[in-house]
Amino acid sequence: MNSKWREKRLYPALGIFSILGFLYLNFNDHLDFALPVLVWNLPKMGFVGVNYTRFVLLEQETPGSPAAEKNLYVNGWNSYWFLEESAGGQSRYRVSEMLKRGADMGLSVCRTWAFSDGAGPNTLQIKPGVFNERVFKALDYVIVEARRHRIRLILSLVNNLNNFGGKAQYVKWAEEAGTNVSSLRDPFFSDRTIKGYYKAYVKAIVTRKNSYTGVKYSEEPSIFAWELMNEPRCESVSCSPALQDWITEMAAFVKSIDQRHLVTVGLEGFYGSNSSQNYVMNPGDWAASLGSDFIQNSAMKDIDFASVHAYPHSWIPEANLEAEVKYLSKWADAHIIDGQKVLKKPVLFTEVGGLHDRDVILKTVYDKIYESAKRREAGSGVLVWQLLTEGVEEYSDEFSFIAWKYPSTCKLILEQSCRLKNIPEGSTNGTIHHKDPCFS
Repeated sequence: MNSKWREKRLYPALGIFSILGFLYLNFNDHLDFALPVLVWNLPKMGFVGVNYTRFVLLEQETPGSPAAEKNLYVNGWNSYWFLEESAGGQSRYRVSEMLKRGADMGLSVCRTWAFSDGAGPNTLQIKPGVFNERVFKALDYVIVEARRHRIRLILSLVNNLNNFGGKAQYVKWAEEAGTNVSSLRDPFFSDRTIKGYYKAYVKAIVTRKNSYTGVKYSEEPSIFAWELMNEPRCESVSCSPALQDWITEMAAFVKSIDQRHLVTVGLEGFYGSNSSQNYVMNPGDWAASLGSDFIQNSAMKDIDFASVHAYPHSWIPEANLEAEVKYLSKWADAHIIDGQKVLKKPVLFTEVGGLHDRDVILKTVYDKIYESAKRREAGSGVLVWQLLTEGVEEYSDEFSFIAWKYPSTCKLILEQSCRLKNIPEGSTNGTIHHKDPCFS
C-alpha cells in the first residue's frame, strides 16, 4: 500500500470509525445515523439446525453451495435483563459488557427475554399489537451486539410468571376488551382472543426488520432459537390438554413465518404422572400437578429441541449437598436418555442454578453433557442461571452472580467451553477466530 495513501486516507478513516464507535456505545439512542457505518463488518455466522439428537452449525463454503454441517455443543448463560437495560439508553453499554465477558469465557449462547408487556416506560408491548418503537430498537441493539461478539440468542416470547407482564397481562387485556374468561381454568392457553394476541405479538417479533442492520429477525443468524414461553405451567393438572394444544398450535405458527430458526417450548423438565416411567425423577408430587409434561410437550414435530431446568436447592430444600448431587445426576441422566431414545432430539439444560455449592452443581451437569457429547448423544449443552455485570444487581435473585468475582467458577465455565470445542468435529460457535479464548 502506498504510504502517502495510508497516511492521508486510512488513518483519518480509522479515527472517524473510532469516534463513531465511542459515540455509538455511549450515546447511540441519538446517533442512529452512525449505525450503518458501524455494522457493515459484523461477523458472518451460520444458522443452527438439528440433525437427529445433535445441534449442527450450517455453513456455506461459498454462496450457493450446499451448507456443510458441523456438530455444535453449547456452553452458555442467561441474562434476562438485556432488553430492560438496553431500553435505558445510557445503561445499554452493560449489555455489551456482559456479551464481551461471556465471549471471554468461551460462552456462545445467551438466553434472554424478548418480551415486556403492559404499562411502564420501558415496556415493549403497551397493549395488544401496540409497540414502543424506542424499546423495539433496544431489542435491535441487543441482537446487533450479540452478533458483534459472536454470541447467539435464545429469545423467550412470553413469561408464565407475572414479571414483565406475562400470562396475567394477556388475560387482563382480554377482560378489558370484554372477553369473558371466568369459566376457563387457565384462559391464556385456551381462549381464542388471547391466543390471537400472542400470535400477533410473535408475528411482530419474528418479522421485525432490525432498524440498525436492515435484517429481519427471521433471517438473523445470531438468533439461536425462539422459546414459546418461560417455564409454562398450568393452574392445575386439568389444564394439561389445553397446554399441549397451545404448544402444538404456537410452534406450528412460528414455523409458518420462520423456517430458519429452531423452536423450543421453555420447559422445566417435569414429567407428567401418566406419560413416562421417569415420573419418579420429579423432585416431588407437586411437579406433576403443574400441567406440563417433558415427554408429551417436547414430542411435537415443530419443537426442535427439549429444554430442562435444574434447581436442586429450591426443589429439594431439605437435602444436603450429597443428596442434591445424587438427585441432579439422576435428573440429568433421565432427560438425556429420553432425548436420545424417546424424543430423538437434542436436550439443552437452559437454566442451571446453584448457591454456595454452585461449582459442584455446575460441574455435575457439565460432566453429564460432556460425556453425552463425546458419545454423540442428546445432551447438547448447559446455560447457567444467571450472569450479571456491575450495575445490574437489581435483576439479581439468589442464583445470580457476577462470574469474574468467583475465579473458580469462571475457570470451570471456561474449561467446559474449551473441552466441548475440542471434541472432534465439535464447535460451540463455528469457525475459530483470533479472540477465541480456547485458542489464544
